[in-house]
Amino acid sequence: MSQNETSGTVAVDNQKIRTKQMVLIALMTAVTCVLGPLLFSPVPISLTNFAIFLAIFVLGMKSGTISFIIYLLLGAVGVPVFSSFRGGFQVLAGPTGGYLIGFIFLALIMGFALDHFDRKLVPTIIGMIIGMAVCYAFGTVWLAKLLSLSFKEGLMMGVIPYLPGDAAKIIIAAIVGPKLYGATQKIR
Repeated sequence: MSQNETSGTVAVDNQKIRTKQMVLIALMTAVTCVLGPLLFSPVPISLTNFAIFLAIFVLGMKSGTISFIIYLLLGAVGVPVFSSFRGGFQVLAGPTGGYLIGFIFLALIMGFALDHFDRKLVPTIIGMIIGMAVCYAFGTVWLAKLLSLSFKEGLMMGVIPYLPGDAAKIIIAAIVGPKLYGATQKIR
């Protein structure tokens, strides 16, 4: 095989990888759009963090975070992808906006743990927990400020009721995420 043939093969392989990555980013953004707008309450119940967990398992830190940022941008321009099928910049600027922005930290922290510890499950789960804690802290400060609450009141409203569900999401994601990653690696 000549040098030109080898270069051509490498270029085609690289293009396939880029195309596959773009398709997976779009797919995980769509999953987040479907799972994000679920339910009610001052800090709505949704599966957004679960979708982020899955996106990071499938895509890693960089592409998984990009997928979530695309979701945020879609919501910011008015696509009803946020909880209770809302969209618009006012949602990001409202009481739940801190949690939505805080999910970026979740994606980065979990992704860092996943990428830098060779996809080992225990460090990844620790990254998920730390990422959720940072997201909770950021969101609670934002919520408390906008609603004139103390930090403790913000925790009681925006975090404590959601801890059992979020723990379940972490467990389910830890089981399903590696399997999704394995399945996506088989796609050519």
